[in-house]
Amino acid sequence: MASSFSSSSGFVLILGFVSVLFLQIIPSHSLTCSSQQFSGNRLYEYCNDLPQLSSYLHWTYDSSNSSLKIAFLASSTADGWVAWAINPQGPQMLGSQALIAFKLDGKFTVKTYNVSSYKFAVSKIDYEVWDMVAEYSEGMMKIFATIKLPSQMTTINQVWQVGTAVTNGFPNVHLMKPENMNSKGALDLLEGQTSSTTGGNDKLKKKNTHGILGAVSWGILFPVGVIIARYLRTFQSADPAWFYLHVSCQVSAYVVGVASWATGLKLGNESKGVVYSTHRNIGISLFCFATVQIFALFLRPKKDHKYRAYWNVYHHGMGYIIVILGIINVFQGLDILEPAQKWKKAYVLVLIVLGALALLLEAITWTVVLKRKSSKSTKPYDTNGRQ
Repeated sequence: MASSFSSSSGFVLILGFVSVLFLQIIPSHSLTCSSQQFSGNRLYEYCNDLPQLSSYLHWTYDSSNSSLKIAFLASSTADGWVAWAINPQGPQMLGSQALIAFKLDGKFTVKTYNVSSYKFAVSKIDYEVWDMVAEYSEGMMKIFATIKLPSQMTTINQVWQVGTAVTNGFPNVHLMKPENMNSKGALDLLEGQTSSTTGGNDKLKKKNTHGILGAVSWGILFPVGVIIARYLRTFQSADPAWFYLHVSCQVSAYVVGVASWATGLKLGNESKGVVYSTHRNIGISLFCFATVQIFALFLRPKKDHKYRAYWNVYHHGMGYIIVILGIINVFQGLDILEPAQKWKKAYVLVLIVLGALALLLEAITWTVVLKRKSSKSTKPYDTNGRQ
């Protein structure tokens, strides 16, 4: 009897434990979209919480006439835009047949776009679409539509996106953050399942690599090389070590800068329609100026040569131009990449340290120079005027 009671109690405890675990697991797999309701008594057979951009998709697929009725929702401001698209070519934005919702003349509307570049323009798409409606409420922009698909097309590549602004009726280019680059995947219309892809990570890695190389070369190494040349050569004990340090620093900066420039060109070729004109133009200018500056190493006249003064003007002036443009372009790049604020703050801190070091060395070198001049003017001379 006691054994039976003990076994029963153990079973109850195990059952209770499993029940608690089950209750813990269920919420983690629950769908937020299942509690969403729409105006006009719109009902859908399936829904999915999409993995990026706080977005949701509801749909019903009618296999009898190959029509897809969808409701797409995404978190957005009223002045932004949201898009949902089918891409027959693959899980990517370019080449997609898109529905984009935004506010136009005070009303929310849906337009169709054949996205052949990142400069959106209203156009017909490859699929027949009807019952297009856009709504906005509680921070969510919604697209409702019915799409006629080719027969037997039961799995589609879907792409969705959120933009922050619309200018003169045209959606502005969206951000290039990881969640924007990875908002794509496959959708099984019959099974009600979605899968996401992360192909955007490769491009993001290239962008980060380009940014890091650019910041190190133009934004740090070149200024350090200028500081070495300007201040260390004042100290006689540092000659000729300062020269070799300066050359090593600037050549290293140039090599890293060329790698950054080449990466930027490759990114530009892979991102048709996305143009950051200011950043690109400054980058090209930096590459040209730095290349000309490198030739200064081979065209450097001797100290007593009559053209040495002109060389000094060219070399010093070009160096300061590179430093100024490099720092400006690093901040341009940070604005484009929009990394965590700590990275921008870290670079600002580096500039503050370099600036403080330059001011300190400026004061020290002027003190050394003035003392040197003072000692020369007070040296005794013999009666023949010789020192």
